[in-house]
Amino acid sequence: MLITLEGIEGSGKSTQIKRITAHLEKKGRRCVTTREPGDTSIGKKIRAILLDPENSELTSLAELFLYAADRAQHLGERVLPHLSAGDVVVSDRFFDATTAYQGYARGLDLEVIEKIHTMVLKGLRPDLTLLLDLPPEVGLGRAISAIESGDRTVDESRFEQEALAFHEKVRAGYLALAHREPERFVVIDATVSPDEVTDAITRAIDDRLARNKG
Repeated sequence: MLITLEGIEGSGKSTQIKRITAHLEKKGRRCVTTREPGDTSIGKKIRAILLDPENSELTSLAELFLYAADRAQHLGERVLPHLSAGDVVVSDRFFDATTAYQGYARGLDLEVIEKIHTMVLKGLRPDLTLLLDLPPEVGLGRAISAIESGDRTVDESRFEQEALAFHEKVRAGYLALAHREPERFVVIDATVSPDEVTDAITRAIDDRLARNKG
């Protein structure tokens, strides 16, 4: 089973992924957490390029292909082997992030992005995608506060430095994807407390596990 978490900066994915793992392990499921970009040794080098705020000259197309390269490595080295072993894989971001960020927000051709997804994913789709949704001004406020407090590194703040309008497009893109695939997406209100978010997430996961079992 593949579960993915999506959302704009500051939506709380890092907090919730730890709680998801604990919940699944209590149910006796072997669980592996991953992230994009940067879950492999090669991916870490790609992540450093993508998130470094000094790389403001990085073109949208180069950004797209770097994410695709990271994903191809991530799939081959981490995701597919664990899925084959029967593990539940929980990924902090996956291919929907590319569609939202590079497609809807950067304005790259969505059909081209989908062709790249087809090449990289070879038909793989998450069993459940949890979209942690909140207004961009709230998420950015949280993200910037985390950087200022040292909880997040300034070396990975390139997207936090984008204009609010960019993040509004990202959110709109995510919501459009969720509307298009309601059987895969569950939209979670991320403006509430972390515990309330966790409750909503665990209900969604338990429902999907029951449906898969049935």
